Amino acid sequence: MTSNKRVVVIGTGLAGVRLARRLGELGTPAQLIGEEEHRPYNRVLLAEVLAGRYSPEVIALPAPAELTRGRVTGIDRDARTVACADGSVIAYDRLVLATGSNPVLPPLRGLFTENHQLPEGVHAFRTMDDCLGLSKAVRPGARAVVIGGGLLGVSAARALALRGAQVVLAQQSERLMERQLDPAASKLVKRHLTDLGVEVHTECRVRDVRCVGGAVRSVEMADGYALDADLVVVACGVRPRVGLAQAAGLDVRKGVVVDDELRTSDPYIHAIGDCAQHDGVLYGLATPALEQADALAESLAGDATARYTGTRSLTRLTLTGHDSPFDLAAFGETEALPGDDVVQLADATRGTYRKVVVRDDRLVGGVLVGELGTVGALARAWEGAEPLPSDGGPLLHLLTNDGGS
Repeated sequence: MTSNKRVVVIGTGLAGVRLARRLGELGTPAQLIGEEEHRPYNRVLLAEVLAGRYSPEVIALPAPAELTRGRVTGIDRDARTVACADGSVIAYDRLVLATGSNPVLPPLRGLFTENHQLPEGVHAFRTMDDCLGLSKAVRPGARAVVIGGGLLGVSAARALALRGAQVVLAQQSERLMERQLDPAASKLVKRHLTDLGVEVHTECRVRDVRCVGGAVRSVEMADGYALDADLVVVACGVRPRVGLAQAAGLDVRKGVVVDDELRTSDPYIHAIGDCAQHDGVLYGLATPALEQADALAESLAGDATARYTGTRSLTRLTLTGHDSPFDLAAFGETEALPGDDVVQLADATRGTYRKVVVRDDRLVGGVLVGELGTVGALARAWEGAEPLPSDGGPLLHLLTNDGGS
């Protein structure tokens, strides 16, 4: 299965690198263009680098054969070329946007300097440069404020605490990781962070970042309370990078709109990963990005039947503490609706929690904290969306498993 198409891929994250590698294996080499100076890396593991568990080299991805360093500044759809900041022009038969996402930087007073840069001591947490800058700045006893209590904020707070910083996490909503977890699981995450020395504040809105001489000194809350800060990490989510697509006149809503062949509104341009919106969904997770890359590789290499029909994605997070890891997994709908059946087990002593939600004899979601021995069986039952066996099947396994499987 080979093709003579000239495929150009913009973006060297998980999606872009996976696509280029798969295309190479299928006999359709691709040219990968990336603007980061670092070797392509697994962004999911940046918090482990910040925590000091891994060096940057450990999370590097296998580099594809044809990698061009540069920033793409525009797409000429008529000529089928892309222009780069260094003046070079690259022709394509098929173009793939794997441009990822940017960190959301909220409109806080004092967050930007006069030249629209982040003040000294204020960091986003999205790229390897962000991670290395934070690693260089953090020291034992440093006062760090993390703004945002989602997956990224929790990971950053844990990493900074393991480096010896005095960490305060400020979350605007009522609980941590509210998009993935139910209240009971969120409470266990909060307990884990607290055990590491992190001070967690929920329902707490940041209003102002105070700087002196261009460097951060404190963070002020909406109620006027101020937190002294040597470091501030902004972890308020991400937004798809769609500027190139918009400028080229492609159909862009929240992300770049693609069909089941991962084509944009221009049949010669595709999009995958964080920047792509498929069937109305923006995933922003690693598993869908990799599945999209695999499907598109098959298609571009000549398989006319290759399609991407969506991903039922599981969120998994491991927080490494002083003595033992804290694992959690969440999938589907973790909050029950009226009429749903809920199976729930909690062990406060061991810090474990398991819950599944069943609707019309089908598993529609679940949360597991602490012991994930059953997560594989449950995830398969959920992904298959098949009726559960009348004898209890994986639910019985959930109730009786001791975490050792």
